[in-house]
Parts: sequence; C-alpha cells; structure tokens
Amino acid sequence: MDDIPAALRERRKPNKSPSINLFLVSGILGLGMSGLLLVSFSGSRSPIISNSTETENQGMLPTQTSQPTGGNTTETDFTGENPDKLARDSQYKANSQETDHIFGHLPYQQASPSELKGITNDGRIKLRANAAEKFKEMQAAAKASGVILLPISGFRSISEQEYLFFEIKAQRSQVASKRAEVSAPPGYSEHHTGYALDIGDGRTPATHLRPSFAQTAAYKWLETNAAKYSFELSFSPDNLQGVSYEPWHWRYVGDTKSLETFYKARNLKSKIN
Repeated sequence: MDDIPAALRERRKPNKSPSINLFLVSGILGLGMSGLLLVSFSGSRSPIISNSTETENQGMLPTQTSQPTGGNTTETDFTGENPDKLARDSQYKANSQETDHIFGHLPYQQASPSELKGITNDGRIKLRANAAEKFKEMQAAAKASGVILLPISGFRSISEQEYLFFEIKAQRSQVASKRAEVSAPPGYSEHHTGYALDIGDGRTPATHLRPSFAQTAAYKWLETNAAKYSFELSFSPDNLQGVSYEPWHWRYVGDTKSLETFYKARNLKSKIN
C-alpha cells in the first residue's frame, strides 16, 4: 500500500459517506411511514374487511323473513310473495268456483265412455263402474224387500243435455230460468259425471220425475237405506244451490273421485242464487 502514490490512494478510497447517508435517511423515512400506517390502522376499520362483508351479503339468497321498522316480522318466500296474500288469493279462487253457476247449477266435466258400465239389461243406462256396481247391489237389496228401484236416466253427455234443455224449453215455450228448475243447462248437470241417476218406483210409473215420487215405497226405502250403498239425495228441499226439490235424483259419493267431484271447493254456506 505504501508504494502507491498518495494521490492515487485517495482516488481509490471508496467514498462511503453518501451511501451511508442515503441509507440512514431512507431508514428514518421508512420508520416514519410505518408509524403513520400503524396509527392509521389502529384508529379506523380496515376497508378490505368492510368490502369483503358487503360482497358476501350481496351474494347470499334472499332471507325468508324481513324485519320492518315497526318490529313486526313479515314472512316472505324466495319469490317475494307474502304467504298471507297467497292464501287470500287461493280463498278468492275457491269462492269464485263456489259462485260459478247457472241458475244454481254447478259445472261438471263429462265422464269418459271407457269409465262407464251399464246398469240395465240393454246397457242403455250407464254409470261409472263403482257407482254401477253399488246401484245394482242396492237395487237387489230393495227387490228383496219388495221394492222396485227403476233407473230412469243415468249418464248424459253434454250434447244430450243440450237437447233436453234447449229443445224441450222451446217446445214448452219456457224461459231459461223456468226450464232450469227441472233441467240443468248443458255442462252443468250432475248426469255428466256418471255418478248421478234418476230413480223411479217400478210399481207407480205415474210418479216418475215428479215430486209425488217422495210418497212412494221406493223413495221411503231409499231414505232409509241409500246411504249404506253410498248414494245421497242431490237436491233436498231448500238446498243451498236453490235447485227445485228432486226426490228422484240421487248421486254416488262412495270413492275419493266422486267426493271431490261434488264437494271439493264447494263448501256452500248460503244459497248461491
């Protein structure tokens, strides 16, 4: 080292002061910023946590209950519909079905021919299979008691009912409301269902389809025994449908489908006409 000229040695000496100074300044500044960040963090909520919570809430399914300002909880489904409103709408529909009638006669669907079975020797008068079997049992029981239950009419199609209502109405010069007292408009007859039939007394044909049938042995037997075979009188005196008393008109209610046909959504509590 002594053989190197002094001036050259001075030039070759590394100048450490600037680097050391810059390092010291940077360190001091770094510590100062860290302190500021720590103070800022301790004095406020992290925006990252807040944003994350908001994002999760936005991605959740709608809740089934909501709490309004008043504190009352109102239940809702995922479509936003209020169950109370849905219940009211359902009741409205049921009430609409109750009042869907023409002159007191309620609407009925026509039975399929494949569901029908003859109850007379010639097979002309038919009922649905279950009703047909029960009627034959009832008829046999009545005969054993000396009573003849004569089927007069069973299933009727809508086209047949059109003739009975409109053609006979014209022949007799009847207004529609008068004709409806003894015959239902097409589409509104229980006979369409295949569960209803008109019964006469085989010993007193003059009473067929007349109120006087109520005085016959056949009617009195039916009053006492028809329920055993799941038959009931459709139009009793002062019935809620307002239809004229028909002691000859009976219907089968011995299975679920027949019960639904005559009673579902038709819980009448007052006359409908």
